[in-house]
Amino acid sequence: MLSLLFVVLDNSILNVAVKTVASPPPVGIGATQSQLEWAVNAYALVFAGLLFTAGLLGDRLGRRRTLLFGTVVFGISSALAAFADSPVELVAYRAVMGFGAAFVMPATLAILMNVFERDEQPRAIGVWVGAVGVAIAVGPVLGGLLLEHFWWGSIFLVNVPVVAVSLVAVALLVPESRDPAPGRVDPGGVALSIVGLVLLVFGIIRGGELADLTEPTVLLPVVGGVLVLVGFVVHERRSPHPALDMAYFRKPVFSAAVGGIALVFFALMGVTFVSVFYLQSVRGFSPLQAGLLLLPLAVTQLLFAPRSRLVVRRFGARTVCAAGLLVVAACLAAFAGFDTGTPVWVVELVLFAQGAGMAHVMPPVTVAVMQALPREKAGSGSAVNNTFRQIGGALGVAVLGSLLSAVYRGRIEGHLGAVPPGERAAAGESVEATLAAARQLGPAGEALVAPAHAAFLAAMHVTALCAACVAALGAAVVAAFLPGRRPAPGGRERAAEGGAREAVPR
Repeated sequence: MLSLLFVVLDNSILNVAVKTVASPPPVGIGATQSQLEWAVNAYALVFAGLLFTAGLLGDRLGRRRTLLFGTVVFGISSALAAFADSPVELVAYRAVMGFGAAFVMPATLAILMNVFERDEQPRAIGVWVGAVGVAIAVGPVLGGLLLEHFWWGSIFLVNVPVVAVSLVAVALLVPESRDPAPGRVDPGGVALSIVGLVLLVFGIIRGGELADLTEPTVLLPVVGGVLVLVGFVVHERRSPHPALDMAYFRKPVFSAAVGGIALVFFALMGVTFVSVFYLQSVRGFSPLQAGLLLLPLAVTQLLFAPRSRLVVRRFGARTVCAAGLLVVAACLAAFAGFDTGTPVWVVELVLFAQGAGMAHVMPPVTVAVMQALPREKAGSGSAVNNTFRQIGGALGVAVLGSLLSAVYRGRIEGHLGAVPPGERAAAGESVEATLAAARQLGPAGEALVAPAHAAFLAAMHVTALCAACVAALGAAVVAAFLPGRRPAPGGRERAAEGGAREAVPR
């Protein structure tokens, strides 16, 4: 869990430091907007592209060994990133950090599947899911606290002592495990998976940057990535030694579980992205305050995820996951009622309920994915689980972010008359851009603030309702295909079991 914490946390911690990093030296390193985007996305791109391959290598070479390797790479590159002298260096070190993280995350879940027996795995996976939720929410808060007291590199340097403790603990406590019969290497399948995932994730990230999914720089890599992944599936079905056995996807439980993971992260990451702008740009909270306001999502993951197995045992995975996704859908729809005067306690209550719904969805679907595969293939199962999680989250930010931008642009265009003609297109791209243009106009720009807030709220309402529909679709998928409650053995079965036990020689 300690290894998992810094990997997930680093996905989001840089987001709160972009303004500081963009400042000229000595405060920052003078990064441009494009360089900042690459500093954020280089980590996510390499991480998502190599997750599947790293999981396969863990099964073959040993999960403890790959965990230690990934942790060392992550720690060294974190220290180098903290002292980067230029934006290009920072982007390069962030990519190396993503490389190390790709070997850490699938190994953590695969190790749990081999350390704990089948009846203990749901509780262990609940703790794993809770740790992921805490890391996602704590990242912006920790980043804000560090930036208030130290220089920008502290957000990376803080990883080093945690990595050092993790290395010692893993070396002393974690047992080694691997697939006893991994078979021959499938280099063609591995290469196709890396190329396909990198192209697909790059196109999705690019779509999120541009808030336009029709741009050639978005469509070409996405289409190329999909075609390469189709080639990967065809290759794997024909290969005598596939990197991933496609027969697993014929199991309705497995396919529904990975689909549910992607859909729930699509909805969650998209609306989390929107809520940050709502809290900061419309409500006026600082980055640190906004991060603190999102903490209910983390608290509920910590409280409920490890205990979700008890509810699943009582009602079955199908009922619990469907109900949890419907709660998430209702909370996302509640964002459609938020405005500039919504009490903070109402926002917090909705976020708390949303986190509770998530905490009763992610553990059961993760258990379904991991227990659908043999224990010796735990690395592959973990890689598939995390890859779908990453792609679903990236798609949520890209698609829902594009929808938000399109609706906002349509609502604000008629109010930009005071902005110089050459600057209107840029000023209408986002609420932040409009408010920046208003500040440049001085007193004349004050009239833009209220329309900008109104346009953003209208766009947020549409986006939230679409995210709620996606969560509801996820509820339908898991309700149709996940297993229901397993009936307890009846009296006749207990008697038969007792007779069988008596028949065993002592």
